[in-house]
Amino acid sequence: MQAQLSSERIRPPRAGDVLVVEVAGTRCALPLVDVLEVLRAVALTPLPTAPPIVEGVIDVRGEVVPVLDIRRRLGLPPAPVSSAQRLVLATAAGRTVALRVDAIEWITRLAATDIAEPDRIAHGIGWLAGVGRVADALVLVHDLGTFLRQAEAEALDDALTAAAGE
Repeated sequence: MQAQLSSERIRPPRAGDVLVVEVAGTRCALPLVDVLEVLRAVALTPLPTAPPIVEGVIDVRGEVVPVLDIRRRLGLPPAPVSSAQRLVLATAAGRTVALRVDAIEWITRLAATDIAEPDRIAHGIGWLAGVGRVADALVLVHDLGTFLRQAEAEALDDALTAAAGE
């Protein structure tokens, strides 16, 4: 199913700006510089042989875009797609991806002093840039450049190539 063209536009980002989203009750922050736009969630097309981090693909104005599973990264159980959810189109390691979120919370600026290094919280979480303090909440600040592990990126490329050849 093609993603709807009516989208919620994001203002041009400034240094330190993040988009705060909610996933299964967990607040996450995505660097606004990586965010392209926000779309209403649509049905996902399965991508056979894709790595488990890929929920499926969507068509965005003729471009096949993989949908990455934030829930899996957070160790949360899967959830069905709902029309109340949003897809955040973003750039991750040079490719356009979509991240399915339950809600868009707000845009804010995080100062470097507001972010605890991820290794201080839990060692070896490469896709996490840190834990930020925003208003009265903590947010997991994602590093979209490392969200996909190398093996996952290669498996995704193989799955997309195989699907294009069918």
